[in-house]
Amino acid sequence: MPVFADGRIPVSVVADQAALDASLAARPGAALLAEVPPPSLPPGAVAMARFEGEASPHPLACSCCAGRTPLAQALDALFLTRVRGQAQWFDRVVALLPSGSARQALEDTLRGDAVVASRYRPEVAASGH
Repeated sequence: MPVFADGRIPVSVVADQAALDASLAARPGAALLAEVPPPSLPPGAVAMARFEGEASPHPLACSCCAGRTPLAQALDALFLTRVRGQAQWFDRVVALLPSGSARQALEDTLRGDAVVASRYRPEVAASGH
């Protein structure tokens, strides 16, 4: 049976600081993505990027916007920080996204931005089977 490895960086979502702390304590060494990040790098995180602004109501890379979303740009910055050795190597990203709109924007970016989709994937929860 063939085995297919997905080398993309998994991204998990947490809704509040307590869930972020628990995720980083359980598996330290992650990068943090946040709309409103903590004032300093939390224990267990090795890099941090923030994004600003609301998600565009337009499709990604539409002709009137022609740019990429702030979320895509923040994920790019994290990736470049990793490959340039400007932070400790991380093998996952924890996204601190309290609002449903930010979580939807991340889902849309992971699915719809070709560069982000080539580097990152949604983290799939382990099943109990």
